[in-house]
Amino acid sequence: MSLLARENDVPRKFLEQIMADMRHQGWVESTPGRHGGFVLAQAPEKLTMGQVVRHFDGAVEPVGCLSVTNHQPCSQARLCRFRRILLEIRNFINQHLDNATLADIVTREPVQDTEVFSLELCAGDGI
Repeated sequence: MSLLARENDVPRKFLEQIMADMRHQGWVESTPGRHGGFVLAQAPEKLTMGQVVRHFDGAVEPVGCLSVTNHQPCSQARLCRFRRILLEIRNFINQHLDNATLADIVTREPVQDTEVFSLELCAGDGI
């Protein structure tokens, strides 16, 4: 646990809480003792990022008027043209998270700053 916390720059106590919550969800199993730890309780191909993100952060929704779990009425909802594209973005993101399994994620390379700050993408091209 200490190594995982250190490598991911996460306080150990916080990581312990996350792992306890994941154990409660049935996603990991714990083994007590000096050489104990956590292992996945189900195949990594079965656990999706959508499940994990929604459990810890709730549904991904760009604006409150599109929230299913914490809907915030908007007086402009009937007429708003932005709402359509934001709805499509919400649905795309959630579908993408539901299709990304833990097995998929561990095979990917970390994102580099050059990708985040690419001038082409900052202007909107390719996003």
